[in-house]
Amino acid sequence: MITLTYQYKLKLKRQQEEEINLVLAICKSVYNYALAERKDWLKSRQSLVNACSIISEYIISADVPYPNYYVQAKNLTQAKNEYPYLKLVNAQVLQQVLRTLDRAFSDMKTKGYGFPRFKKRMRSFVFPTMLKNCLGKNRVKLPQLGWVHIRQSRPYPQGFEVKQARIVKKASGYYLMLSFQSIAEIPNIPVGIVSLGLDAGIESFVATSQDELIKAPKFLLKAQRQLKLLQRRLKTKTKGSKNWLKLQKKIALVHEKASNTRRDWHFKLAHYLCDSSDNIFVEDINFKSWSRGIVRKQSLDSGIGQFINEILPFICWKRGKFYLKVNKDGTSQECPQCGSKTGKKKLSERTHRCQFCGHTESRDIASAKVIKNRGLIAVGQPVNQKACGDGLAGVRQLSLFDLAKSL
Repeated sequence: MITLTYQYKLKLKRQQEEEINLVLAICKSVYNYALAERKDWLKSRQSLVNACSIISEYIISADVPYPNYYVQAKNLTQAKNEYPYLKLVNAQVLQQVLRTLDRAFSDMKTKGYGFPRFKKRMRSFVFPTMLKNCLGKNRVKLPQLGWVHIRQSRPYPQGFEVKQARIVKKASGYYLMLSFQSIAEIPNIPVGIVSLGLDAGIESFVATSQDELIKAPKFLLKAQRQLKLLQRRLKTKTKGSKNWLKLQKKIALVHEKASNTRRDWHFKLAHYLCDSSDNIFVEDINFKSWSRGIVRKQSLDSGIGQFINEILPFICWKRGKFYLKVNKDGTSQECPQCGSKTGKKKLSERTHRCQFCGHTESRDIASAKVIKNRGLIAVGQPVNQKACGDGLAGVRQLSLFDLAKSL
């Protein structure tokens, strides 16, 4: 099963924009109320019955069940009689808000995330089911909003069925994200002939085993001068005033432009790498640790984690290229020429010198070649052609020129 998400910019009327903002506000209130209900229930169970807190204590009856998704969804149906404004929003949209909260609690337990926080603003909501014949030329029919016009920057995918829609509010406007699904299955991508190893570097964005050092543009650092000026002006404005909100929007637009430019460059680089190879091998790195280390500013500005873990695998799958992560340990300590261990290097040492075979080259390129070798070992190096050509073993094949010469 294949799922694709296409994003289109919405061209809304004023009434539709006001309705979307109302839905976002109601979704925020439902999310915060459901989160407060769960927090109150958990705090009421923190202390023992005979050892209550001296300062304050949450008192909730012992027979009240834990407010999970099913309990809160049932209470939401009853709350519509008491709060009529909840009926202004599609019921499935509010149910998806409760599912999002439930997913946040499950991630907190399983993945070790922090406790969910109250939302100051809600930026998106989901229509989990779509109407029949909802796709038109430059427009889409949504369950609550009706027909909305879009800027159809690319055609809808053929052979796919639209499953759900998400409306996202950004600094530059409102966007519609359509999820398409197909029941077709794609077989596993076979190992190709030309292989490429990628090493995530410090001086360069990535180093390739084809002796290329690719540097990333400084997306956010280039905008720092403008951001510094806008944030300095923002400091003098009254919080919540019209001028304060205008400056906040300008700052958000600068950040969004940097993010879009970075993502566009990542896609172009991924296509460039796929043009020159059939197999791409990368290191299996935890880039979250990079964002907290010495190179945190460079790694966050370049978006290396987004490129290696999200964009490059997707483009490889789309282009039919083989993608694999290999062990990252000791790639800079191994010689790509003879395979011997050269010992640890300091970050200041940017050149690889092997004391056994005398091989010398850039440290990042040498690591990329080691990654390529590890990838080929992991998949089994493919045989490009037969050792003795297309004929029988031990028989010399004559070309047309040799045959004519012999006659």
